[in-house]
Amino acid sequence: MKHNVWVYIFICMALVTYLIRILPLTLIRREIRNRFIRSFLYYVPYVTLAVMTFPAILDATQSPVSAVLALIAAIAAAFFGGSLFTVALTGCLTVFVTELVTDFLIG
Repeated sequence: MKHNVWVYIFICMALVTYLIRILPLTLIRREIRNRFIRSFLYYVPYVTLAVMTFPAILDATQSPVSAVLALIAAIAAAFFGGSLFTVALTGCLTVFVTELVTDFLIG
């Protein structure tokens, strides 16, 4: 009798997803008062977003040089109080200009 591996994968995925959502509800019944744990839980979404976004930034352009320059320009724009639109526009324009200059010099 041949077993279907997809059924096992689906069951494992369902169990893992269920456990991740149910365990905190069953184990932690009162408010979390520890400052370290509260601050850790506060920053988890931001760290997760950064970890998922950073590799995509470096692979989204033709050359890693334009990606790094755009990342630096976008961080600078955000540091100096730029809005989300301004930061995104700064990164896009930096990539555009860098790759335009690179293509002009090389090609």
